[in-house]
Amino acid sequence: MDEETASQTETQAAIRDATYRALCEHGYADLTIQKIADEFPKSKSLLYYHYENKDEILVDLLEYVLDQYTVYDAIDKDNSPEEQLWTFIDDSLPESPDEEQRESQLALFELRSRALSEEAYREQITRIDRLTHDTLAGILRAGINDGTFRAVDVEETVEILVSMITGAMLRRATTSENITTQTRAAVTQFINSQLLTEQETE
Repeated sequence: MDEETASQTETQAAIRDATYRALCEHGYADLTIQKIADEFPKSKSLLYYHYENKDEILVDLLEYVLDQYTVYDAIDKDNSPEEQLWTFIDDSLPESPDEEQRESQLALFELRSRALSEEAYREQITRIDRLTHDTLAGILRAGINDGTFRAVDVEETVEILVSMITGAMLRRATTSENITTQTRAAVTQFINSQLLTEQETE
């Protein structure tokens, strides 16, 4: 990588960081290039040199994160499938999310709403959903293979779990109701009664 390319890569990384901070603080509707620039340590003109508008920056941010990160990065592959499953649930639906977790989940839902009308957003949100699905399906298949989980229909079980978790996240982000405790109890009941083998639930 030559010096000019390295400088551009560094600048774009700084822009993505600034955009993420501004998005979490202001939300999509109030996000402007100026607010991104306020978080950016270099000249505002560099934003327009690399991107035409805030949506182009946000799509690039989503694409970059997906290229660099997988859900499995947050899961210890040396743990048992059951431990991996609970880690997945804790990361997706923390019972007491900190401020950063709340802001990041809210930001993601705001960007998800853009997928209703913007194809570029839809492509990246589809990638996120596929990544989530494939990760959870991999955990379930590993657990079925080693006897931790019952021989359930993996696709059906993934849909149930993802729908429960996503629904709770959406309600927590968009209403005054905090149903996290109830949802986690329902997910726990489902896993114990429908997924874990008898030897695991004893």
